[in-house]
Amino acid sequence: MRKISADYIFPIDVSPIKNGVVIIDEKGRIQALSTRDQFDDGELEIHQGIIIPGFVNTHCHLELSHMKGKVNTGTGLIPFISNVVKFRDFPQEEILEAIRLGDEEMQREGIVAVGDISNKLDTATTKMASPIRYYSFVEMFDFLQEAGADTEYAKYKEVYDGQAIGNGNKKSCVPHAPYTVSKKLFAKINNTNPDDCTVSIHNQETPPENQLFEHKTGDFIDFYQGFGIPLDAFEATGQPSIQYAMANMNPRSRTLFVHNTLTTKADIEAAHAWGDRVYWATCANANLYIENRLPNYQAFLDTNAKMTIGTDSLTSNWQLSILSELKTIQRYQSYVPFETLLRWATLNGAEALGMENEIGSIAVGKTPGLNLIQNTVVAEGKQFHADLQNTKLLKLA
Repeated sequence: MRKISADYIFPIDVSPIKNGVVIIDEKGRIQALSTRDQFDDGELEIHQGIIIPGFVNTHCHLELSHMKGKVNTGTGLIPFISNVVKFRDFPQEEILEAIRLGDEEMQREGIVAVGDISNKLDTATTKMASPIRYYSFVEMFDFLQEAGADTEYAKYKEVYDGQAIGNGNKKSCVPHAPYTVSKKLFAKINNTNPDDCTVSIHNQETPPENQLFEHKTGDFIDFYQGFGIPLDAFEATGQPSIQYAMANMNPRSRTLFVHNTLTTKADIEAAHAWGDRVYWATCANANLYIENRLPNYQAFLDTNAKMTIGTDSLTSNWQLSILSELKTIQRYQSYVPFETLLRWATLNGAEALGMENEIGSIAVGKTPGLNLIQNTVVAEGKQFHADLQNTKLLKLA
């Protein structure tokens, strides 16, 4: 048994414990929580800082790790997507090595579970060998072309079938975004997945997305024309894009809306009325990398939305670090309470991936992983506060 102590333990699902002690077995399973005064110092591993559960990264594209630094920042989403397409053809050995290194980086960064977008099978071998739990979201799109839905579904279904599960890993079929998935393809995805799964979808990341659905105007029109894709059959709904997504998704599944840069309080309330298993992934650094903007987190706080944290890919981020994401949110929108940030990064993410029985909080019987955040001072009051800007992370278990 290891008896690990720090200035504070933040179990997440219960109040923080000052001078707390967490006892784990050789497999990292939590045996007990206590306080330092119940032990002799010689029995304890004592650290300065705060202990939290392992991080959950609910949105990543591990298979794009080979594109780090290849795409310019600040271009907006549509030029970003166009550039990503150009850099898809790399030597396979480079792609696989970058995937392996990306997985190792997330391990070092104290990430214990990842919701990972997969368009190919490139990541499958790494995922099965990794101690990280992966939820593979096999992403499908037909660019709103009903005639191509069957062909595109069959292509991505092969990727889905090739994704191994077990060892903590799960999988589901998911739509890419409202502006790339026809009603027919949505239906095929729904018919493939069981109700008790997680489905992710990119949502309201850029103004042209809502413009397309509200008025059939904006830069997506030129984007589609540039690739020779007709939109003649597409009709504007007169509503934000999230309404089209909800009209075609299964409200009984756990639904993870990703990015949400333009999502309003009204959109959030509509989603909560649509389904009671709705989660929202924010990828702050990627939002800055691509669009130079962040979501309005106050709208999510005001609606008691279950926020989670993602890193997106190394194509759109400088690193795969949840702590870095928390630093960015705290730097630019510091009104988000410290304990709320920690919950977004741990337990909410575990719930979104259906893994909360094993990870997400420091509770007896779980194997959540333990991270030590160093170089911070916790202030008590009506709310706990800690400045994350100069902190470092040490993975303890």
